[in-house]
Amino acid sequence: MNLVIVESPTKAKTIANFIDKNYKIVSSFGHVRDLPKSSLGIDVDDNFKPTYVVLTKAKEKIEKIVELAKKAKTIFYATDEDREGEAISWHLDQLLQKKYKIKAKSGRIAFHEITKDAILQALKNPREIDISLVDAQQTRRILDRLVGYKLSPFLWQKIRRGLSAGRVQSVAVKLIVEREKEITSFKPQEYWTIDGLFAKENEPDKLTANLNKLNQNKINKFDLASTDQVAKICEQLKKLNFRVLQTEEKDSQKTPYPPYRTSTLQQDAYNKLGFSSKQTMLIAQQLYEGLKLGDRGSIGLITYMRTDSLNLSNKFIVQTQQYLKQQLGADYSFTTPRAFKNKSKGAQEAHEAIRPTDVELEPETVKNFLESKQYKLYRLIWQRAVASLMPKAVLTHQIIDIIGQTQAKSDNNSENISEAIFRNQSTRVKFDGFLKIYPLKIEENTQSRFKINDPLSLEKVDDAQHFTEPPPRYNDASLVKELEKKGIGRPSTYAPIIDTIQKRQYVEKDENKRFRPTDIGELVTQLLQEHFSQIVDYNFTAKMENDLDEIAENNKPWVDTVKAFYEPFAKILAAKYQEVTKIEIVNEETDKLCPACKQVNLVIKRGRFGKFLACPKFPECKHTEPLNNTSAGSANDATAPELIAPSCEDCKTLMILKEGRFGKFWACPRYPECKNTKTIEMKINLACPLCQTGEVIIKKTKKGKIFYGCNRYPQCKFASWDNPTKTPAAKQTDSQS
Repeated sequence: MNLVIVESPTKAKTIANFIDKNYKIVSSFGHVRDLPKSSLGIDVDDNFKPTYVVLTKAKEKIEKIVELAKKAKTIFYATDEDREGEAISWHLDQLLQKKYKIKAKSGRIAFHEITKDAILQALKNPREIDISLVDAQQTRRILDRLVGYKLSPFLWQKIRRGLSAGRVQSVAVKLIVEREKEITSFKPQEYWTIDGLFAKENEPDKLTANLNKLNQNKINKFDLASTDQVAKICEQLKKLNFRVLQTEEKDSQKTPYPPYRTSTLQQDAYNKLGFSSKQTMLIAQQLYEGLKLGDRGSIGLITYMRTDSLNLSNKFIVQTQQYLKQQLGADYSFTTPRAFKNKSKGAQEAHEAIRPTDVELEPETVKNFLESKQYKLYRLIWQRAVASLMPKAVLTHQIIDIIGQTQAKSDNNSENISEAIFRNQSTRVKFDGFLKIYPLKIEENTQSRFKINDPLSLEKVDDAQHFTEPPPRYNDASLVKELEKKGIGRPSTYAPIIDTIQKRQYVEKDENKRFRPTDIGELVTQLLQEHFSQIVDYNFTAKMENDLDEIAENNKPWVDTVKAFYEPFAKILAAKYQEVTKIEIVNEETDKLCPACKQVNLVIKRGRFGKFLACPKFPECKHTEPLNNTSAGSANDATAPELIAPSCEDCKTLMILKEGRFGKFWACPRYPECKNTKTIEMKINLACPLCQTGEVIIKKTKKGKIFYGCNRYPQCKFASWDNPTKTPAAKQTDSQS
């Protein structure tokens, strides 16, 4: 018996379809060893030697793997082909060979896609575990541990307990903080545009054009800057005689986009589908590891999704060429495949771009076997990969210039308009090319034929006031794009970075799902910038990524990299403990007297869930209350309860307002000594239509979607996606989820 070890049970099921019964497949369920949580786990005096422990959750899995390994002739490590996957294989090998003294031969197999051909080919060509890749992953882990475990206690002492710092997360938060400062300091600038609606005399044809020149001077963005100026120009334009000055048509070619790599997939999945980076990678993992397609069994639908390469395999290129000829005709196929130059820093060209494993598996063919989000992401990947090889689209651009002139001789007054030129620009698709598979928003504005010197009448003048806008806050897509642009992180880290800074509540999403820093996020960033500028320096972080790439390519010893970082960092940290005094966060006093001790006014404090009011005499007086004592906000016509802090039923301490994944709630400030919490019900002033006893309140699912349910749940299981006050008959379900 041969043993194949993968990290995912889904992956194990898919591979089982392709190999015979001489192979036993088992899953490790991810990492099996890591640095200990309770200590640093790194000997900084002995070349940063790490100490690894078996994860508690992995102990049972390891026991099963060991029993199978004892009976195996050969052990194949089949984890993902990246640094993380290589490290998992190495840790498994270390446990089996050194700790449990397994004598079986072992080999590392790797593949970009989970298909029969790829798996069988990999089994025929096992290799050694790539220690350089392991060292690169280990270096990242050690650096992150050193920063996290050494710098976080500093934040605890100087700000408050529970804070954390990270080598890359802190840089990502800095990006968001700096963008917020740009937005806050931005001063809008006014500008105007003028459009004219023109018509042919005695004909129905009409044309809208934008004012382009006045008295032969090109109009720049801020030339039209005031209401009075624009009103005067509009009045003078109405007195001009207009005709078509010139028309021009020219073609341009639009090149298809390259196939997806990790960052561009995350960006497009957000922009086109509304998926977060974490959600995108979760769904892509499912598509990669395999989904059951009816009688075909479990099949991996896409290649490995953590990649920065734009390469496509020869097999896929040939298959796509034939597919396009058969399905769309020779005009939509190609003779020479298109090659894209990879601009991503540190791209691993040996890898492949993200593509379908089989071009014949069209999205519509597999739609019935996939969940909605799986189908949407697969369709995006399939369209992008196939379109990247297709011919360019040809667009025809038409320009029509309209001139207006006075009949009277010019009086040389620069304020009077003797000549004005309006311009209309339109586009039409002449040959759709790759757009047939991968449609893009192209506003087609085909105009009727206008000939030179055709007289026109100005039927209407429209002026519009505009203001320049500040740069937008980052969203999932733009933050990933900026991280990649600055060389911060690599394909496997973008989603975890974004997830981490939200979980640690250094940033939050606004109503438009864009990131803004929390108070504590700004405070931590300020402290790190002032005292550990190197840690949050973009160039330094990018250089560290390049160093990790060099370690992976066996061009640099990993200990040297860690040493070069840690020695100066440790010296600075030691000095800062003495130099930096504790930051006093409580610095905003109110005019409200503490209702408990009645001795001092309450102050505004910053907590994990935002600002709140507290007595400055703590711990003598433990009174706290929400900053806004009037309402908790409303949703869908809900009645927001008055937020008057109740007393904890267990310890009688006044509770504080917090916010979790299901919304706001009251919690005891003595946590973890007292873990009492109390929900806040958002009522809509409606008796439950099912039990007639309870009240309908607004609730949230685990994914944050709002629904309506009875406050007597689980005694009453009324639930509705629709607002019962606005629908004749609410949809009812048997459960809340």
